Amino acid sequence: MELLDCFKAFDIILASQSPRRHALMKAAGIPFRTMVRPTEEAVPPGMAPLDVVLHLCREKADCFPGEIKDPAVVLITADTIVVHRGEIINKPADAPDAIRMLGRLSGSTHEVYTGVCIRHGLREVLVHDHSFVTFRPLREEEIRHYVAHYAPYDKAGAYGIQDWIGYIGITAIRGSYHNVMGLPIHKVYEVLSDLLCSRP
Repeated sequence: MELLDCFKAFDIILASQSPRRHALMKAAGIPFRTMVRPTEEAVPPGMAPLDVVLHLCREKADCFPGEIKDPAVVLITADTIVVHRGEIINKPADAPDAIRMLGRLSGSTHEVYTGVCIRHGLREVLVHDHSFVTFRPLREEEIRHYVAHYAPYDKAGAYGIQDWIGYIGITAIRGSYHNVMGLPIHKVYEVLSDLLCSRP
């Protein structure tokens, strides 16, 4: 059997609209289909960043109770947040909000957390990753150019590391690059291999 053939025997659902997560799953050779359901994404006050992403990815998984009853189905949900000086920075509401967020991140280091929930039958596996990203001081015209041309409204912290601003603005990354993109794909692959491909 080819290395990745065991994945093909399962219906792997990625419950995310993120094109970055789609690209990472495809690049890793993991077959999947996309199904998204609205989630309230309410977070109890005072929750630590790691607990936030794990709470949210489990909330997203809870929206698929019927699918999980099928033993052929594997469900993957994920959530990513940016944390700057202890404060969670969510997705920007509009262009001024995105400009403000990037102005905060400019010339400093922030953290990126991603939580992933993988459910298969009665099994649930939670994984997470944590990275540090440093921006050089960004000029206002650079921030405005990025927001105008790349519309980062679906991205935590108002930026995509794989976009133009990542090439010209990021000076250091400690931890997984793919985690900053929105999915620690090496950990997802490892869990799926253990769940689906391990022989008794």
